[in-house]
Amino acid sequence: MNRGVYILKRLGLAIPVMIFGITMSFLILYLGPIDPVGSILGRQATPADIRQLRMALNYIDSAGNPVPLWEQYFRVVSDLFLLDFGDSWVIQRETPVTTLIINRMPATLWLGFWSVVIALGVGVPVGLYAGLRANTFRDYASSGFGIIWRAMPNFWLAVIISGLITAGGALSFYRTAIVETQVTGTPDALGNLFTNVEIFSGIPYLELLFIPVPNPGPMFVAFKWILPAALVLGSSSMGNEVRIGRTAVLESINSKYVETAKAKGVSPRRIIAKHVGRNAIIPLLPVVMGEFYLLIGGSVLVESVFGINGLGNLFFSAVLGPDIPLVMALVFIFIVIQILFNISQDLLYTYIDPRISLGESE
Repeated sequence: MNRGVYILKRLGLAIPVMIFGITMSFLILYLGPIDPVGSILGRQATPADIRQLRMALNYIDSAGNPVPLWEQYFRVVSDLFLLDFGDSWVIQRETPVTTLIINRMPATLWLGFWSVVIALGVGVPVGLYAGLRANTFRDYASSGFGIIWRAMPNFWLAVIISGLITAGGALSFYRTAIVETQVTGTPDALGNLFTNVEIFSGIPYLELLFIPVPNPGPMFVAFKWILPAALVLGSSSMGNEVRIGRTAVLESINSKYVETAKAKGVSPRRIIAKHVGRNAIIPLLPVVMGEFYLLIGGSVLVESVFGINGLGNLFFSAVLGPDIPLVMALVFIFIVIQILFNISQDLLYTYIDPRISLGESE
């Protein structure tokens, strides 16, 4: 099947998934025991203020009658698909939800990027190394390392590491090592990671084009600041990659094509690089692509413990608010990104292993 046709087909099939996820979130928020009006006005609100706010939030009409649930549902769903997320109800009253998400997104992207890099940079090599040294002390040590990291809950590890590196902790020297930084809160240097260099200065329209050039100083400060939180967020995935990577290597190294390559006199390094390593990556791919689940669920806890003002912390605050437009917008965005990750995973399969096809050939 042609890749373009496959992508269009998957996008079409993703629409029912999106509608199902939005519907479940809508029913929980609109039928649950929550009262955004009470959260906004407080206990001292007058009946007139409550009535006016309920009309503004489309809970009742001008005559004071409740707006039917189905009407609210279709309005919410249509606004989401039109990317009209509306204004915040509680977190920042009358502030566009899009503005809140854009302002919080850099911190989560920075945290998520380094958590994935740490998980891949440590978990995959350790897993492959353990598989190549099967049933030895090095294998047991590497596997034990993965099991320990996998067994530690994110919320517990976040509290422990946060306590160790804050003032008075056993690892408090981390705050002043190389360059002094904080270990909680949002890195101030996130807004200065890149300098935009204009390519066609003074030329109409083309002057809008620029090249982002990294700023080493602020980038290192932001990295050192976010490193403890990224280590916690990537810990669970790191353990999975060690375990699955080891198993994948053991399956590949005992296969017939590896035995054939050995019989032909192919060097061990070439066998590991071309045959064992490449085939061992295939079962690791869904683990790596599935790390988005970890970033969604784990970032809520990690950002709350470390005081990072990212999307996870924003989502947690919106649920407690309850800020229904903000929650629905974040759920919609999370669903869309996860669907795109799943489609990308299927496409990557075909590049890594040509034996895998996208469907029946035409």
